[in-house]
Amino acid sequence: MSAKATVGHTTFETGKTKIAVPITGHTAVEIQEQAKAAIAFKPDTIEWRIDYYDEVLKSEAYLQTAQKVRAILGDTILLTTFRTTGEGGQLVIDEQAYMKLYQSIIENQLTDMLDIEDHFNEATISRLIYLAHRHNISVILSAHEFQGTPPELEIINILEQMQSQNADIAKIAAMPRKFKDVLTLMKATSIESEKLEIPIIAISMGHLGEISIVTAPVFGSVMSFATVGDASAPGQMDIETLRREMKIFDK
Repeated sequence: MSAKATVGHTTFETGKTKIAVPITGHTAVEIQEQAKAAIAFKPDTIEWRIDYYDEVLKSEAYLQTAQKVRAILGDTILLTTFRTTGEGGQLVIDEQAYMKLYQSIIENQLTDMLDIEDHFNEATISRLIYLAHRHNISVILSAHEFQGTPPELEIINILEQMQSQNADIAKIAAMPRKFKDVLTLMKATSIESEKLEIPIIAISMGHLGEISIVTAPVFGSVMSFATVGDASAPGQMDIETLRREMKIFDK
């Protein structure tokens, strides 16, 4: 099975890996400068990590900055992510505030894709996915394991649960403690990428896991993250290096 998710003019498809570049500015000026720098390298997706933005919870400031970012990006896909501290993010936020923020982003159609963390209450996740789909916004449901890599069966269960929750793309990122952990994540993803009806993003983090970023097309991960400037997660490499190395494995 070749699972697909189409967002705008971009199709995320098993066996082909798109490159996303994060922007992590703290101010509106920094965010716009990073967006301009990133877009010059023509990534497939820009991930705006809004948990870095100092005024993320100020609705008017956020609206103005988001509109400027979208103008800079043009047709390039915008993925909006608020990463909570428990998942490696920058800000503490409760579920009610997270829900309010994401509802505003959705209702004002300020993004093309939205990353939703799967640890929240099932009703919250269901409501946000429903709203996003009503406004033609695609959803990545994500899980991040910083304490280690789950066993293969647990990874499989996580991905299948994400599909059952009506995500458009399932994402799992895990920190390896040994190289066998990297292989575990890649094997589980390879199995599920042939079974699931939705695409998968799978990342083994840190320097030990760099091979998972480069070989993503082989084992079924549809997105790898690269940098233009600061990294947003351990183990990210610059976009030119990733493109060069990924060509070896791209089908």
